[in-house]
Amino acid sequence: MSKNLTSRAEDYSKWYNELVVKADLAENSAVRGCMVIKPYGYAIWEKMQAELDRMFKETGHQNAYFPLFVPKSLFEAEEKNAEGFAKECAVVTHYRLQNNPDSPGKLQVDPEAKLEEELVVRPTSEAIIWNTYRGWIQSYRDLPILINQWANVVRWEMRTRLFLRTAEFLWQEGHTAHATKAEALAEARLMNQVYADFAENFMAIPVIQGVKTESERFAGAEETFCIEALMQDGKALQAGTSHFLGQNFAKAFDVKFTNNEGKLDHVWATSWGVSTRLVGALIMTHSDDKGLVLPPNLAPIHVVIVPIHKTDAQLEEIGVVVKNLTSQFKKKGISFKYDDRTTHRPGAKFAQYELQGVPLRIAIGPKDLENKTVELARRDTLSKENIPLEGLVEKIDDLLVEIQDTLFKKALDFRNSHITEVDTFEEFKTVLETKTGFVSAHWDGTPATEDKIKELTKATIRCIPLDQQKEVGSCVFSGKTSNGRVLFAKAY
Repeated sequence: MSKNLTSRAEDYSKWYNELVVKADLAENSAVRGCMVIKPYGYAIWEKMQAELDRMFKETGHQNAYFPLFVPKSLFEAEEKNAEGFAKECAVVTHYRLQNNPDSPGKLQVDPEAKLEEELVVRPTSEAIIWNTYRGWIQSYRDLPILINQWANVVRWEMRTRLFLRTAEFLWQEGHTAHATKAEALAEARLMNQVYADFAENFMAIPVIQGVKTESERFAGAEETFCIEALMQDGKALQAGTSHFLGQNFAKAFDVKFTNNEGKLDHVWATSWGVSTRLVGALIMTHSDDKGLVLPPNLAPIHVVIVPIHKTDAQLEEIGVVVKNLTSQFKKKGISFKYDDRTTHRPGAKFAQYELQGVPLRIAIGPKDLENKTVELARRDTLSKENIPLEGLVEKIDDLLVEIQDTLFKKALDFRNSHITEVDTFEEFKTVLETKTGFVSAHWDGTPATEDKIKELTKATIRCIPLDQQKEVGSCVFSGKTSNGRVLFAKAY
């Protein structure tokens, strides 16, 4: 299985595409640009959902659901948002099909069934949600509203890649309403921190928190906070965004409230989201030429047990030991799979679980039964050792924590070694072409310079780091005065 994977060094993009399919995560569908997420891939997304949902609820948010369709008049009410997404929108124009009289058994759009107003298939839900909030909010007593929804969205993409960029994808989107600017800004920062905590503690991916430049900002936002991660090929990936929307949507949809001084004011807003793109980030941060490497905190299966036997009697003896082991796993919250299929040889099973990134593998054969040991293999280091059955569950429990920490440290070391400070444009281009990664450079703050650098190098400003040090310097391209360094990179 893994032997058939293209190596990362040979073709990183091809390696990624092959791995997603061979590891049984997802596949292209009959609908151009869309994907089928298969059970193993969806199990990873479910683990992500569960942890994020818990974190959202701990910060006071509730789940709700809003319509998939947005009337065009609502969608265009906030002009910047409408303009920003217009070219990516799928639009419903008719509500019925009919039999085709010229082609029996085939259907055609009924020309008499044209909608009075076109419906946009949501690329994001600010419009339909803020139109709804208008009926929910009258007084400061109705605030804050802290809502999240788990949904699918459509952004018409021509060049797609499984998980990273598809026409339809799954995500969560938070939409909150507040009485003051300070509260809304605090909310946007809080949710960006939640995303950072999730990425680092569960995905084992180190991220840089920052704000986007004006040209990279979410359409309709006054400020976009983000977390940026670095993949093994040296390209950046935007892993999450949190937007301070100011009063733009409240004004567009006339959402006002009576404040505690009895005065009428527009509501302050945020929106924030992460998507199934995170599955792609997980793959590209940790995996190797043999297949997936999954951090235990998000692995659907923590440990797989493979029996080595020649007779049914041996398999039965091994089964007794496994039953005792798995009952202990359940008490510890360790997820497991006992693969006792007789249709596959042990070697094929080893290859499958190596490809699918299961953190730990136990092999038990007749000699292990005699010695009261097992062979325990780690997916991250590919190391194997014989371990006594006594104390095995505690050992596995500790190893899962160790593997999680090891994966994070490895990714952090890689990220830190690929942040390069430069002071000239020649250095800038050299780093991008040879070393790759984040390039830390001075920027004069103008969109014109940002656009020119992108045109010449394909690198964008990934973020202005929240911990940016104030440092007077000269812009790497224009030579004009700069007050601090920003992070550039080529990105997904």
